[in-house]
Amino acid sequence: MIVALADTLATLPVPVVFDHFGGLKAALGPSQPGYDVVVGLVKSGRAYVKISGAYRLSDKGPDYADITPMAQALVAANPDRVVWGSDWPHTNPVRRPPAEITPPAAIDDGLVLDQLVKWVPDASIRRKILVDNPARLYGFPTSAPT
Repeated sequence: MIVALADTLATLPVPVVFDHFGGLKAALGPSQPGYDVVVGLVKSGRAYVKISGAYRLSDKGPDYADITPMAQALVAANPDRVVWGSDWPHTNPVRRPPAEITPPAAIDDGLVLDQLVKWVPDASIRRKILVDNPARLYGFPTSAPT
């Protein structure tokens, strides 16, 4: 979908945010269709990407090590256009009939947050991803009121 809308997305006058690594699949790596488009939109500053929900894109849990190159490529493309999210409450990606309640996926949030240090070893860039970028994108205050 991102590939089909890339030209339109690049001209929108509002911020665009791709959730879940833009839907990139860890096992397919950088040669997958659409990878260059997602990275290109982030690099150009026309889109943000949320590095969240690794469990949706990788079957290598609990640490999802195969998503690391994807996270690092997106951060390298433009660290000012990356935000992090826990993806809590971890909706279960298994599709069920609408009347059936799906229990949340069992995800270790602490382990997920620990991955950010592996993806982004530089503390100043992690601060951008965790504090500065979301504050700019969503209009959050960056300091406590006086």
